[in-house]
Amino acid sequence: MGHLKGQKGVVTEAFKGEVYLKVDNKARVSIPAAMRHILDLADPGDRSRSRCRFVMIYGAGGHHAQCYSMTGIQALYDTIYSHPVGSPEREALETAFVARSHDVDIDEDGRIVLPPKIRQRMGVTADDMAKGFGAVFVGKLDRFEVWKADTYDAETPDLGSVSADIRKKLTPPQA
Repeated sequence: MGHLKGQKGVVTEAFKGEVYLKVDNKARVSIPAAMRHILDLADPGDRSRSRCRFVMIYGAGGHHAQCYSMTGIQALYDTIYSHPVGSPEREALETAFVARSHDVDIDEDGRIVLPPKIRQRMGVTADDMAKGFGAVFVGKLDRFEVWKADTYDAETPDLGSVSADIRKKLTPPQA
């Protein structure tokens, strides 16, 4: 099925890269083709329909939406289900990841309409909507994020100053 769950030594599909795109004044934006491909692979729904879908979450913090394939969202839901019903942890997770989410269909042209709550989380203003604005799709292995481009550029650190520390984290611990 091409799901994104990695295994040691096995190359899998993954959401990756930073793709900058224009959002029009009707809040429509194209999903990058490579991301659409992964979303299609990870949508086990009715294969007779030509469009795939995914889930956008705006309740997990930050000035962006987190986006999960249908298979990826099920894995997240399974984690939430593992907490006892009524527990504070489950209540918080359900609010952040279930209540504050939208199911999104990709249209026949590979586009979506960004829902109002998603635009609000991203900091999109009425002026942005009137003239259109830039968005960036950011790959995060098993999910991707959608940001307003200027916010992403302002809030994302330059990795040059921390690149040595990042490389150290990629080195597996010695047994």
